[in-house]
Amino acid sequence: MTKQLPQRWDLDVFFPGGSASEAFRTFLGQLEDEVAALRAQLTQKGLSLSEPSPFQAVLATVQSIAVRLKEAGAFISCLTAQNVRDEQATLLGGRVKSLSAAFASVLTTWDVHLLNIDEQSWNAILQLPDVEPIAFPLNERRRRAQEKLTPEQEMLATDLAVDGYHAWQDLSNAVVGRMTIEVEIDGETKQQSVGQAANLMNHPDRSVRALVFAKWEEAWAKEAELFAKAINHLAGFRLALYRHRGWESVLREPLDIGRMQEKTLDAMWQAINNRKDRLVAYLERKAKLLGVEKVSWYDVSAPISKEHKQVSYDEAAAFILEQFGRFHPAMAEFSRRAFEEGWIEAEDRAGKRPGGFCTSFPVRNQSRVFMTYAGTAKNVSTLAHELGHAYHQQVMSGLPQLAQNYAMNVAETASTFAEMIVADAAVKNAASDKERISLLEDKLQQTVAFFMNIHARFLFETRFYEQRKKGLVSVGELNRLMVEAQKEAYCDALSEYEPHFWASKLHFYITTYPFYNFPYTFGYLFSLSVYARALQEGPGFADMYDALLRDTGRMTVEELAMRHLGEDITTVEFWQTAVDLAVADIDEFLRLTEKETV
Repeated sequence: MTKQLPQRWDLDVFFPGGSASEAFRTFLGQLEDEVAALRAQLTQKGLSLSEPSPFQAVLATVQSIAVRLKEAGAFISCLTAQNVRDEQATLLGGRVKSLSAAFASVLTTWDVHLLNIDEQSWNAILQLPDVEPIAFPLNERRRRAQEKLTPEQEMLATDLAVDGYHAWQDLSNAVVGRMTIEVEIDGETKQQSVGQAANLMNHPDRSVRALVFAKWEEAWAKEAELFAKAINHLAGFRLALYRHRGWESVLREPLDIGRMQEKTLDAMWQAINNRKDRLVAYLERKAKLLGVEKVSWYDVSAPISKEHKQVSYDEAAAFILEQFGRFHPAMAEFSRRAFEEGWIEAEDRAGKRPGGFCTSFPVRNQSRVFMTYAGTAKNVSTLAHELGHAYHQQVMSGLPQLAQNYAMNVAETASTFAEMIVADAAVKNAASDKERISLLEDKLQQTVAFFMNIHARFLFETRFYEQRKKGLVSVGELNRLMVEAQKEAYCDALSEYEPHFWASKLHFYITTYPFYNFPYTFGYLFSLSVYARALQEGPGFADMYDALLRDTGRMTVEELAMRHLGEDITTVEFWQTAVDLAVADIDEFLRLTEKETV
């Protein structure tokens, strides 16, 4: 790479003109017609899918529509992320949501046909050459249909969700999009977007962080009533639907979506709790280095030194490609293409939504990565993380669409693995102990996030849902539940917490995945096991890794681990080994900082 890399993505390759694209409107119109035609086909009197020919024809149509609907959703995600005030994109997003709901309704009708196929015919169909590769997701779909309401009731719930359930997510996104946070930096007052303010809470100057945090809490408190309505009604919709389905546990759906057993989740949290004392030791050392009695919420993800090395975007790209290449040349070459062909939206500018994500365009077999790059080590990690997601999708290309639907927990495996490669290399290549301490601390911030921050989210949501069963939960009670969860998850090692975290964390408002928190911790620890295996295997690792990723959409996580790692992940022992690998950096950090001062 000799010329400066683009920091704005290219979306015109998909649909020229952004939210004004006529090609995209034509694309949606064709999809709407095909969904309507499929509905008409599936509601014909006398239709039976018990024979191979009609079954395969409908299956091909279902997968074709699903691929293009994913393309449409990815385009809308990119448009609304790059400019939160793009009204046309928001309107188009509503059209895509309606189309998705219509397709979901048609799939519910398809489910009826799947249930009406007798066992002998079903087993014969699953053995067909073009069906056998997706036997797992088809069996899964049939089983889930048996466990839900009648098809008519499920279709009604899906239709009502568009302007009910999903609308609350739209509302929260709209409020975040118009929010600004006034901060004063170096004597200059600026109006910052939520994403920009979030980056400032990683500022090396603690006085800046404290000021931004105070303004941050003030801003979220001002909008708390709206967010309380949104989170209450999101939870209320889910609870009502679960109640009618006869589901008692709020974890039933996220665990099923994650294709994992509850004992696996319990074992993971137990292993983490067994080592929380090591994390507390790290936080206590960090407090000492910062010259405070206890670290505050805004210190946890901040650097311990005011000497903050800036890394240019091109430098970050070069480093990531070099480290990816050491483990997996194909991953490096894929990422080089992403950098050079404008697959990444990284520019630091106002008007973008906060956070980062990767989304795939399966029709064109490309991905797009979104983030706001400000030159920090954390930004470099985020960039590697999202490229890991993109590579995962690349490995899945060529598989039937139904075999590509992998769950969030294993989705985070590839991304976290990529992030780990880069973070480890940065530590090893450090030019001095001071730089090594700083980079080690970046890694440990991630460990704290996965073991404590996400645990706090999990504890909060679990308790919030129990409260919500009894009625609406007030802002004051939401704040109390959040602080209580944070204190427990962080072993009360902080001096100050974020009461409005339930409002500021967008993951609580995502309607496509309830309890969108523990998958990150799962992915982090599972990827640690994969990383350890990569170090053992050497050159033979690449093929094993790709094979594992390709299977993520067609088996449970327990089966995946047993097949590719030979491990039983329902045991505390498996997770304990991974947790111990994660906290091993703490001992090195404590040793190096024994006599250090900021």
